Amino acid sequence: MDAIKRARRISLCVLNAAVVMMWFAIAMTVVGGTASWLRVVPALIASIGFTWFFLRITRAVLERRYPTREVAAAGALALFAAALGGGDPFGWGFALLAWASVATIGVRAWTAVGMAVGTFVAGAGLGAIAVLSGQNMLSVPVPYDRGAITFMGVLYAVMCALLPPSNRFWAWIYTLAVQAHEGREAHTQLAIAEERLRFARDLHDLVGHQLSAIAVKTELAVRLSEADTVAAKAEMTEVNALTRTALRELRQAVRGYRELDLNAELDSVKGVLEAAGIRCELQLPYREPPGGVAPAFAYAVREAATNVLKHSTASFCEITLRFTDEEAELRVRNDGVVRRQVSDLGSGLMGMGERLASVGGKVTARPTGDGEFLLRAVVSLPICG
Repeated sequence: MDAIKRARRISLCVLNAAVVMMWFAIAMTVVGGTASWLRVVPALIASIGFTWFFLRITRAVLERRYPTREVAAAGALALFAAALGGGDPFGWGFALLAWASVATIGVRAWTAVGMAVGTFVAGAGLGAIAVLSGQNMLSVPVPYDRGAITFMGVLYAVMCALLPPSNRFWAWIYTLAVQAHEGREAHTQLAIAEERLRFARDLHDLVGHQLSAIAVKTELAVRLSEADTVAAKAEMTEVNALTRTALRELRQAVRGYRELDLNAELDSVKGVLEAAGIRCELQLPYREPPGGVAPAFAYAVREAATNVLKHSTASFCEITLRFTDEEAELRVRNDGVVRRQVSDLGSGLMGMGERLASVGGKVTARPTGDGEFLLRAVVSLPICG
């Protein structure tokens, strides 16, 4: 399960906890109370319908849309159940609090305040009516009790002040996580599109004019083949030369595409990481890397940066290059390590190991034990072959 799916599942559990608490309170009231089943049964039916709309609301708010019809229907059912059950905040009245906890998500702050105040007025009013009619907070008949009314009012006020803001804050955090993930995906797609455009431009600039010349001279040779065989042969000789030139330039373009430039890759990786909100520090030597090391390290840097974006929640990434007469070393260190980061690296780490092995190097990737992750690639120098 990826990070966004896991965050969505956790967010749904947190938001749906209110309806679970509602059913627990209702169960305690039904078991310990003496209310008439002529009122309890319709209230239960209304609570079941409210639960169905409630679950639709929580799914909708995590999809960043406001389900107005579901909110209105759930509010009506919550009010109906609370009215039949007595408005007890420890019982049927909790349906009103559960409704306010999710109905206020996705609306303006003042609208949310108004909805919370309305919930308080409705819940406290229904609770006061229940007490005045001879029902206490557990639906047990008692004489008029001013203290019970005050206590219910305070309880409704506290819950209406805490539940809506806490769920609004949680939904906001989830939205930020989704937007950050979408931003990383957009940067990845943009990088892929730019690389495709670069390759297409290189092919057009390097090979396109050669192919156009070949097409023109081939057509001319066909026309001259019967009238002037010597001229036709000369044209075909030029076509042969142009073909060889085009083939050579095509190979050069593909080779340049496959063999990454280390300095360009470092600049690109730094830009992508910082665009994703990850502070990137480069620790580079003052001399050029030994021959044969740069392409392998460029590939390793690209794969390491991809893994930082995909498999961590990093806030910083440090890339260090070190060259001596005996070895060349690349270190990529980042925070935000997750438990299964190493096993999730998959074919990228395998491909990196194969490329480094081709120049006599090796790669290790593991958590450091202090919340960080270290990828280390080492190549012995000089490179044989």
